[in-house]
Amino acid sequence: MTAQNPNIYAGPYVDRASSVRADAAQLAMWRADPLARWLLVWSLQSLVTVGDAPNAALLRTRPDSASDPEGIFLGHFRGHPVFAIEADGTEVPALGDAHRFADLRGIGGLLPPDEAGLLAYARALFYWRSRHRYCGACGELTVAGDGGHVMRCAGCGHAAFPRIDPAIIVLAVDGDRALLGRQANWPTGRYSTIAGFVEPGESLEDAVVREVREETGIEVDQVRYRSSQPWPFPSSLMLGFQARATTSTVLCPDGELEDARFFSIQDIGSGAVLLPPSSSISFRLIEDWFYTQTGSSLRTGPPWPMRS
Repeated sequence: MTAQNPNIYAGPYVDRASSVRADAAQLAMWRADPLARWLLVWSLQSLVTVGDAPNAALLRTRPDSASDPEGIFLGHFRGHPVFAIEADGTEVPALGDAHRFADLRGIGGLLPPDEAGLLAYARALFYWRSRHRYCGACGELTVAGDGGHVMRCAGCGHAAFPRIDPAIIVLAVDGDRALLGRQANWPTGRYSTIAGFVEPGESLEDAVVREVREETGIEVDQVRYRSSQPWPFPSSLMLGFQARATTSTVLCPDGELEDARFFSIQDIGSGAVLLPPSSSISFRLIEDWFYTQTGSSLRTGPPWPMRS
């Protein structure tokens, strides 16, 4: 991955202006600015425009359905101060035929990349806030501050900041074969790279070795970082690696995977295996490896430049 060609949901798509989040007067000025734009989220679904291709709905005025009049300050996007707000209620807010709420997981790859990143940013923050309505230290209610980027306890004053869960995702290879696995609830024929959360006291490299062993019985070495991807489903940062398989007998010892096996270059290139969505880092790991082996892309058009 390069800075010019980041994974979906990643990249310098917004100036976060983090140094002014605690400046209430400045944020109030930006909320009142005619240039301000508002992203509306309901039940962790994002508001998008309806048409041939979806776009993030950047509203010029704050909808009345918003539960928080101030919202979360996301930063500056395309020259606009942008705030994310959450709609109240269990019923879908009525906003006319020009907009609809959609699950970002389903439409992220269809959006312009910078808009996908902005919506992912907002979704991750709202998920975090929904899990920190009460203080983890004393149990009192929390109040949003610093432009929505901190939840402070109204009782003891404890401050909770946004958290992400680091997870490794790895393509283990053996020459011209790639190790892929599938979960039972995936579409028929779909296989993907091996992934899992990093545990306390564990390095990323150690997590790669452990997860591959636990899920497939395969030992790996030569662990090499490739790229990363914010993954707000619900709050992960996917850290992508490639590793060399040093054993060949595949098992599924922990039962997390329904099946795991090595697939050849021919299997992958011919479409014999259904790969993960092209918006995912798992697809990119496979694509980068496939390109180094064949000089060909797995998608229409040129492949993304690979990380050196």
